[in-house]
Amino acid sequence: MGKNLVIQTDFGTSDGAVSAMYGVAISVDPDLRIFDLTHDIPQYNIWEGSYRLYQTITYWPAETVFVSVVDPGVGSNRLSIVAKTVDNQYIVSPDNGTLTHIKQQIGIKEARVIDETVNRLPKSGESYTFHGRDVYAYTGARLAANVITFEQVGPEIDVNQIIELPNIEASINQGTISGTIDILDVRFGNLWTNISRELFKSGGIEYGTSLEVTISNNRHQVYKNKMTFDRCFADSRLGEPLLYVNSLDKIGVALNQGSFAKAYHISTGANWKISIRKIM
Repeated sequence: MGKNLVIQTDFGTSDGAVSAMYGVAISVDPDLRIFDLTHDIPQYNIWEGSYRLYQTITYWPAETVFVSVVDPGVGSNRLSIVAKTVDNQYIVSPDNGTLTHIKQQIGIKEARVIDETVNRLPKSGESYTFHGRDVYAYTGARLAANVITFEQVGPEIDVNQIIELPNIEASINQGTISGTIDILDVRFGNLWTNISRELFKSGGIEYGTSLEVTISNNRHQVYKNKMTFDRCFADSRLGEPLLYVNSLDKIGVALNQGSFAKAYHISTGANWKISIRKIM
């Protein structure tokens, strides 16, 4: 197994929490290579933690170990698990929905519950609020450093039992393409949908097509306007809305050099729906 450990949390970096996780991992093996996926997941936002894993994981080599800690239920009876993907990567995480996108979009072939009698930082047994340090960083580092095998993580769990968040598949019906706003391209304020390029093109939409786009939250319409499907931002005027194919081969919604999300107060998740239809 390789020695790459990639860490994602909702901790931020304004205190020592992430550094403590680094320290635990380095103490297991000083030759580990540790990388940050992000520590800016909005607090308690399991959905976003799930999506950021999906956005990133396929670009890392096999045997990479990911540690994801977005854990509002820390200290409760939720399970701590390690999932092995179909591409032989490992994700150490609470079983709270964090693996939703990986399970549905990539595939998990095996999962194990972390046996904390073996895989827990020594002398941390009375702490119940920092499993990221005491259980996940420690277990992830031991797995990445070949101190333990995957089988030594703990007992196997049925992959079908892994908790999934509600997630509605994109669809096309009578010429209208429907999907959800899965995530934001945070820095630029673009909306990333779950509508694949293939589904979009199956609706007969080509570059330059004029479209009517409607966005709603819990059936409350938030936005409705016309825009075009463009190859890149340079194809549209400054400040114009457009649809485009993002880096995950999904349909994105943007304002050229503006934040679509801020302009229209749009957020993400299964309750945020988008529908797109050709203007005849």
